[in-house]
Amino acid sequence: MAHNDENSFYDKKRKLNIGEKEGKAKLLKHICALANSNPKNNSYIVIGVEDEDNQIIGVDFFDDSKIQNLVNAYLDNPPLVAYENIPFPHLPSDKVVGLVSIRPLEGKLCSFRKNIWKYYGGTVFLRDGSISMPKVFDIEIKNVNSEIVSAIESHAQNNIELTLDGVFDFMNSRKDYHPNYKVFKEYFVVCWAGKEKRQNGETYYSRVDIELINEHVKLFYSELDEVSISLTDDQFKIVEYLQLGLQDTYEYYPLEEVVITFKDNAGYDIESKLLFEPPQFDRKTLYHLYNSNNALIDKLKNKIPLSKNEEKDIANLPATYLICYFNDFSEAKERLEEAKPYLKTYDDAVYSIYKESIRVLRKVRYS
Repeated sequence: MAHNDENSFYDKKRKLNIGEKEGKAKLLKHICALANSNPKNNSYIVIGVEDEDNQIIGVDFFDDSKIQNLVNAYLDNPPLVAYENIPFPHLPSDKVVGLVSIRPLEGKLCSFRKNIWKYYGGTVFLRDGSISMPKVFDIEIKNVNSEIVSAIESHAQNNIELTLDGVFDFMNSRKDYHPNYKVFKEYFVVCWAGKEKRQNGETYYSRVDIELINEHVKLFYSELDEVSISLTDDQFKIVEYLQLGLQDTYEYYPLEEVVITFKDNAGYDIESKLLFEPPQFDRKTLYHLYNSNNALIDKLKNKIPLSKNEEKDIANLPATYLICYFNDFSEAKERLEEAKPYLKTYDDAVYSIYKESIRVLRKVRYS
């Protein structure tokens, strides 16, 4: 699909930006239009493809299981929306292609429930070829794509050869991090790898990579977080931990639990549950760090060189803003988002920490 033009059941994007209202609104517009234009079949948005030449360049792993909450909040008769991370052999291990699958409520017209950005509540969108267009009058929902989409989906079915190729590719590319695999219900294959650490009798993993090979879906990827993994004959459970602290004193806090349950009928369910309870810190200390962060960003904005101590402090800046936000510093979220362009040009490692902080913030907010 990435090598064909966009149409009434398929859209492609270079990237998503749902950290801002404009990005949220545009994603919701396309979801609304695709759902209305395909009342009896799935429609898709592929993320990580160049518009001009269809080159597959990939995007960062995006584990936003709460995207449905965003859709439910802004759309009436919201479709069922799933976001999956699809690994491609030619992409770096930290890049995937994002696949947004949209299943409409059959016979129900999807519309905007309330205003967002420049789109008004009550607006209905439809696909006009490759463009999502607003319609503000009564619409007869037509079904024109079911046979085409069904054919594409049937050709995308996996087979034993592709599954084995996927397993061998994973095991070979993750040799440095003790790759493992397990077969569930004699059908599904889950592969995982990570840097193992034992603490107080428990085993944790960092630099974690987990894939459901049959579906060519990357379930989890992180270079920074720590997770615990447990499994039974029919379940695979991931608990993600978040490291937070101040002044070189850190603790791990449970962030989210994801449980994959495999069924006898070659099906599976994925359930996620937010576990996070924000830690509370001394407000006087937080005021000092918050103001210091603001001063650091002002220095970067004005291209003033940082001292050695400030270079160390800026590595902690994203996490410190996050802690401030969790401790009711309401403007800390905006200050963190404003810092993006300056951290991006300052240092790749610091920018990676920024992206992890935004990911955590997104999870907590949508929940």
